[in-house]
Amino acid sequence: MQIQGQIVDIEKKRIFSGEITVENGKIISIIEKNNETKKYILPGFIDAHIHIESSMLVPSEFAKIAVLHGTVATISDPHEIANVLGKEGVYYMIENGKKVPLKFHFGAPSCVPATAFETAGAIIDSEEIKELMASPDIYYLSEMMNYPGVLFDDDEVLKKIAWAKHFDKPVDGHAPGLRGEPIKKYISAGITTDHECFTYDEAKEKLSLGMKVIIREGSAAKNFDALIDLLPENYENMMFCSDDKHPDDLILGHINLLCARAVAKGIDVFKILQVACVNPVNHYKMKVGLLKENDAADFIIVEDLVNFKVNQTYINGELVAENGQSFVKHVDFETPNNFNITEKEISDFQIPRSASNPSVSEQAKQIRVIEALEGQLITNEIHHNSLIKNGKLVSDIDNDILKMAVVNRYYNTKPAVAFIKNFGLKKGAIASSVAHDCHNIVVVGTSDEEICNAVNLIIKNTGGICAVNGNQNKSLALPVAGIMSDKDGWETGKLYQEIDAMAKDLGSTLKAPFMTLSFMALLVIPDLKLSDKGLFSGNTFSFVDLEVE
Repeated sequence: MQIQGQIVDIEKKRIFSGEITVENGKIISIIEKNNETKKYILPGFIDAHIHIESSMLVPSEFAKIAVLHGTVATISDPHEIANVLGKEGVYYMIENGKKVPLKFHFGAPSCVPATAFETAGAIIDSEEIKELMASPDIYYLSEMMNYPGVLFDDDEVLKKIAWAKHFDKPVDGHAPGLRGEPIKKYISAGITTDHECFTYDEAKEKLSLGMKVIIREGSAAKNFDALIDLLPENYENMMFCSDDKHPDDLILGHINLLCARAVAKGIDVFKILQVACVNPVNHYKMKVGLLKENDAADFIIVEDLVNFKVNQTYINGELVAENGQSFVKHVDFETPNNFNITEKEISDFQIPRSASNPSVSEQAKQIRVIEALEGQLITNEIHHNSLIKNGKLVSDIDNDILKMAVVNRYYNTKPAVAFIKNFGLKKGAIASSVAHDCHNIVVVGTSDEEICNAVNLIIKNTGGICAVNGNQNKSLALPVAGIMSDKDGWETGKLYQEIDAMAKDLGSTLKAPFMTLSFMALLVIPDLKLSDKGLFSGNTFSFVDLEVE
């Protein structure tokens, strides 16, 4: 097979008219040859850190859509399914991913559970990390979210890192806001990357200390604008990632969109493509070709180097996508799960004015409220007067202080209940069993009844997302571990869009209300979050009371 076009040589920073010859999935020659083809041939795009599960699709279904946007490979952390199913969940992702051409490179999840302050469905200890790291299907130790464990020399944490070093595999970081001496110690432990930088100065400091910074632009966390100006001077030590990308967003685009945005800022295209295509391959020792002789024939053809509209995607010399049509075939897959609870009662979500004396005065008291922030995983702790009716704390719709709950999906226990601002609902409730990291059920609503109805719909579906309002409801079942659909990507994306639209009709002002909701139980990101065990401060790494003393 011969393919002609304008060949983009990222390493030598040149573009030339040429011809590529492919045999048996490899590039056997690249020659300069005049031709009339105006389209550009370049290495495929790579997402340098993604949880495939957050697309709500199994890897084989994710691949169908990703190849349309020129993505040929991913660095994938199966942390989400591991929190539900343990190492068997990791093996599930690997085996499903092997059934399609896209090159998934999975890591060994380092923090299952992420903390001791929440209930997960499994534990992966250092001995299981050893087993995983020994596998040729595991390419790195996934993001070390337990940065306090690194800083305070936790034995189990250090053993996990030691096994990665033993097998000569890199260790990914996760250290939002960590600066000064703490970040120096974190890096000195052998941690090489961070995708959690949310300010320019933070990322600049980490780069200066030898850490590779991954610019994240997902469905909820969006750090591109904050960090992109670092790329021109640091392009050899940066990568692009989405981290978490919902199916409707994936349908619209992937890493190609970040390249287009970077070009629009006037950044040198060769530097951009170094970040988008080359750096992940070198850092993680990926089995991905870089448009060189004897490489695997992994490349894409785009219309221009401005918008990066992808005409064709090749993986191992196979045409897997062309002009908006995916040739990745459907494969059958199982739907393992871990959902063990019965339906809840409205009373489970009620908060008496005083636990010891519910009949006390209905005078408001100050409570801690989670303040969700648009486009960020971090939250703030704010204080607000509670609204009390009939001796119980209720949602204050006028002030957008809504009740929130996290329901343990693994055991029948009493839900943890708190309050949150900035979801904007005026009626109804929204709920999801996609709730990082342990994937318990998380719900926000305007009344205890609506909250209960939403939770019970998730339980009935053994996982999913939903929006409810009286007798009206929309839901997307996620029977694979309670976090992934058994449908194809386009059907899943369409259902997700309908539920997202309903959430916004209920009043939510967030761009991605379900993605934001999924992170409100993520304890390792400061400040205030809610686990199934209670309200938690990520700054002090301890539980706090709802009422402010």
